[in-house]
Amino acid sequence: MALRQELSQKLMQKLSPQQIQFIKLLQMNTLDFEEKVSQELLDNPALEGDDKQDDPLDYKYENSATESATDNEYGDSSDDAEWSEYQQDINVEELLRAGGEDEYGSFRMGEDYQAEEQKEMPIAAQNTFFEYLIEQANATFSDEKELLLALHLIGSLEDDGYLRRELRAIVNDLAFNENIITNETQLERILIKIQNFDPAGIAARDLQECLLLQLYKKDYGDNPAIDVAERILNDQFEAFTKKHYDKICRSLRITDEQLKAAMGEIIKLNPKPGDTGSVSAKTQYIVPDFSVTNDDGVLQVRLNGRNAPELRISSAYSETLRAYESSAGKDKQLKDAVQYIKQKLDGARWFIDSIKQRQNTLLRTMEAIVRRQREFFIEGDDTHLRPMILKDIATEVEMDISTISRVANSKYVETEFGIFPLKHFFSEGLSTDDGDEVSNREIKKIMGDAIAAESKKKPLTDEALMALLNDKGYNIARRTVAKYREQLGIPVARLRKEI
Repeated sequence: MALRQELSQKLMQKLSPQQIQFIKLLQMNTLDFEEKVSQELLDNPALEGDDKQDDPLDYKYENSATESATDNEYGDSSDDAEWSEYQQDINVEELLRAGGEDEYGSFRMGEDYQAEEQKEMPIAAQNTFFEYLIEQANATFSDEKELLLALHLIGSLEDDGYLRRELRAIVNDLAFNENIITNETQLERILIKIQNFDPAGIAARDLQECLLLQLYKKDYGDNPAIDVAERILNDQFEAFTKKHYDKICRSLRITDEQLKAAMGEIIKLNPKPGDTGSVSAKTQYIVPDFSVTNDDGVLQVRLNGRNAPELRISSAYSETLRAYESSAGKDKQLKDAVQYIKQKLDGARWFIDSIKQRQNTLLRTMEAIVRRQREFFIEGDDTHLRPMILKDIATEVEMDISTISRVANSKYVETEFGIFPLKHFFSEGLSTDDGDEVSNREIKKIMGDAIAAESKKKPLTDEALMALLNDKGYNIARRTVAKYREQLGIPVARLRKEI
């Protein structure tokens, strides 16, 4: 068999290490960014920081202080040549110029909020939910094998607290992966004990079982409504889910008053016990990446550099290189050490460059958003939001859509009307009878207000909502109304009906 040699030419897009670093920094929020900076200061001794923030930068919408864009979005792509220099003699003078203090000696990373302006939004997150169940399992099961099986069942629960895997599949997993032999009967017995854990309804296999488990834990006493509620969930669950109240009354031979009392007990139950607040919760924080303030009609955009240190190239490393240049004998060991220093200095320089580009990109993007959504930032009303997609901002700031997407991801802005994710300002548009284009958020707000004000005994159908919107001049189809209603998390009219 003859070997063939061929020459081929291919066009490939290759990101430099600096471009990759910039992309990763760009998609980080403030907290992740601060953590990254701290880690970089630990990893790279050529990079130094200063916790002082004596002269915070101020970026304003009407007169942006951002720097001009670099040659391309992700910085200079000539890094391959720099890496190849490592294989050659080290040009100390060039290196000292590249890492000199004129350009990189001192660099501040954005504005630090004033103490009175530091606002954080606490969000409770159930991070210890499974730990709470494990603690109960350790206190309940004394047999080592039963405890092991219980922990496996707890690990099979989903975040909402349900066990949706078949016991047969769990038995097979234990046999093949853990070499533990058991059967469905033993697992069922352990599962029943877990279902008695707190919170009530945990480890249920479906909604019906979840609600019944919670009713079983209630003190019956002299409350007949709980008994009726149990009968409804046991015998008329399908009619209950479809809100066929007349059928429930006829089948169980109960009055409307008994039905209302039973429904009152069912409404108190938690359909997602995994989301309960009864377990210990840790607190997470949303730190706004931007702030927008209204100064007599002039919108000011600021970039949050909260507690961000000042970055600069290490002077000690520069002195080491100067000493190497002036030394008479330059042995291989010293040359290898200086080559290591060069790599660290280049890494520090690249990191500072990436931070500069990140700030520039974030500010240009946020300023473009504010310009397009000026009425919202003045009034704070969602109905004033203009239709805007990622492409609109990308075109305005002359960047790629993927770059704008990374900026909008996980970023928040603080306004006089609250804290909003940047994604809040992006929406599709619809045309009115007058030919104007409005944001679909305006449509959703009108729908939400109409549903909130409806009669729960005769809720508005999708057709009625469509007619209401059409009367207001919005050209919208019934299927679009249904899509927006689902996006708002609002059930169909039949399920919104009350007794």
